[in-house]
This record gives sequence, structure tokens and C-alpha cells, in this order.
Amino acid sequence: MIPFVDLRAAHAEVADEVRQGFDRVLLNTSFVQGPDVAAFEEEFAAFSGVPHCVGAGNGTDAIELALRACLTPPPHTDVTPSEVILPANTFVATAEAVIRAGLRPVLADCDDEYLLLDPEAAASAVGPDTAAIIPVHLYGQQAPMAAVHDLATRHGLAVVEDAAQSQGSGQAGRPPVGLAATSFYPGKNLGAYGEAGAVLTSSPALARAIRLLTGHGSEVKYQHETLGFNSRLDTLQAVVLRAKLKRLAHWNDLRRAAADRYATLLSGIEGIRLPQTAPGNLHVWHLYVIRVPERDKVLAGLQDAGIQAQIHYPVPIHLQPAFRHLGHTPGDFPTTEKAATEILSLPLHPPPPPPPPPPQNPPHRPTNVFLPLHPHLTPTHQEQIAETLSTLL
Repeated sequence: MIPFVDLRAAHAEVADEVRQGFDRVLLNTSFVQGPDVAAFEEEFAAFSGVPHCVGAGNGTDAIELALRACLTPPPHTDVTPSEVILPANTFVATAEAVIRAGLRPVLADCDDEYLLLDPEAAASAVGPDTAAIIPVHLYGQQAPMAAVHDLATRHGLAVVEDAAQSQGSGQAGRPPVGLAATSFYPGKNLGAYGEAGAVLTSSPALARAIRLLTGHGSEVKYQHETLGFNSRLDTLQAVVLRAKLKRLAHWNDLRRAAADRYATLLSGIEGIRLPQTAPGNLHVWHLYVIRVPERDKVLAGLQDAGIQAQIHYPVPIHLQPAFRHLGHTPGDFPTTEKAATEILSLPLHPPPPPPPPPPQNPPHRPTNVFLPLHPHLTPTHQEQIAETLSTLL
């Protein structure tokens, strides 16, 4: 069996540090907003090259918090919901957060080469009620931010980046991050051991507004400046994230090496369309998404061979029953719809670290050794996946 992700093996690399951190939190009973939360916020902001980071309960909340801080009118005011442009090709949470913030999602098609937000489609979606645009950094690489910021500047739009899949990515010549939301769902490049998220911003005013919203609108206990809700980063999750953040750059390097290996192994197989990196982008390969004909048949064949491939995402947002009220029908976003029938995500995660050297004088007694149930993805696994795809196609 080749797993799509291997969280047990990933945990093995940080297990001792996480255990010590958990013991520290339990000893100090610093369960809510403990010192590790502030420490992680500072460390992740520095890693991301942004002055401010505010932890949140999850990535969906993080998008909603960012939107509420920069757009949402005060409660109980009679204001027509503002519109927010976002790509049709994204996880449902992007649109879900827009609606939860009291705003209306307006979808735009993706480009055919990278499956990212198409700037021309986004420009066509701008209307009199448009207030913001959410570029989604999908699969591990950033959307075309220069074009997005140019569009936003021309129309006076706020930009809220959905960076849930792009931790550690980069883009040459892009404007600085103004406001971005990310997710630390366990399967992400930087994943917690449960739900967690964060908002990054260059604005101290927005950072304060977001922090107020995460804690019931309160900066001073029992004094509430605004209506907020409860969406704080858990201290135990912060411990996990601090341990993993130290290794993230290296893990991303290993993902890039694995992606390069896939490109070599799969390049000669007829029918496979390989993923591409947009010029100027530093890809972190959260997902390795190929496109194939008869995708469902290929997926079933891979799964029968013990290869846990997946689809991200099989049904576009505008064709989901939950978004029927947007009034879309099949054919409205042809590039997104065509991609949804072809895309296939292959297993891709860092390979296992080398085993530690044996002790110089091993004791003559049984030794406990942690063995993950599923190993990390190895070159041998990738060769097996390529051979299986070649047979199926």
C-alpha cells in the first residue's frame, strides 16, 4: 500500500520535541493562548516574511476573519452584501468563508495551464458591488499576484490571499503580502494534529482587528469592543506547528525533488499531462496533480494496485448543491469543469529520513524502536506508481 499522505512517519520526525512541548503545556496548564501560541505566530510570520501573524481555529475561519476585518460592515446595518471574486477551481471552504462573512461569492474560471485564477476572467467578473478578490494559491504555487494586484488597484478592491496550500512558496516580483489566510489541516505541508489556521498581514491595524474577532471581540477581559467569535489557535497545536516549522523548508525541498522525479518518470507515458510551474514561481508541491483521459478508470486502477491517489476536486463549486443559489449551470466555467474530469492527485510527501546510527555500545536488552505503519514516499514507490500508470494508459 502506498498512502496518499503518511502522518505517522511525519510524526516520527518530531515526536520527541512534540512530547516535550505537550509536557510543558500540561505542567503549566497554559491550554488557551499559552506562550507557544505567541511564539509560533512570531516564528511563522518571520518564515513568511510578513510582520504579523494571528492564529485561528482553522483555515476556513482564517479566510472569514480576514474578510470580516477588511470588508464586513458593522452588524445590523442595512447594506447590500458586497461581492468577492474567487476562482471556480478551489476547495469549497474559500466560497464558504465568503458567505459566512455575509458577502456574496462571484466565481471566475481558471487558466488551462496552471489551473489558477485567470486574471482576464476575474476582470470580467468585476461589477459595481465587487469589494474584494481572493486569489487561491492552489496545489502549492501562487496565483498571478502582479495581475491580481493590478486589477485590485484599478477597481479599489481588497486582496485576501487563500494560502492554505502554499506554505513556503514564493513568486519573483510579486507585491508584498497585505492579507493572507492559511490552513494547518494535518495533511498540509505544515500540518497540525487537528484543526488550526492563521492570518498573515502587513497591517498592524488589521492584525489587531483580526485578533479581536478571534476572541469574542475582546482585548481586555470582559470588555468587548465588537462582535466576534471563538476561533483561537490551540496551544497544543502551536507546539506541533513550532516543531514542524523548523523542518518545513527542508520538507519542501524534498517535495520539489519528488516532483522532479515524477516529471522524469511520467514524461514518456502517452496520455498524461504533467503539472507545470508558472514562470517566477517557487512551487512547494502540496499536491502533484496530473491530467489523464478516463480519469475515473485510471483512479480505480491505481487504487486496485494499492496506490491511494485522490481527486482535488471532482465537483466544482458552482455545481455543488450548497451553491445552487448562485444560479450557475454546467458550462459556465468550462476550463474548471473540464479539469474536474481529468485531474488526479498522486501521492507526494517527503521521503523518510535516514535511520540513526547504531549506538557504540548497545545494551544487552530489548530496545524499543518506533516503526511507522506506512513509510514515507520513496523513489521506489514513485517508480511503482509510474509503472502502474503506464499500464493503465
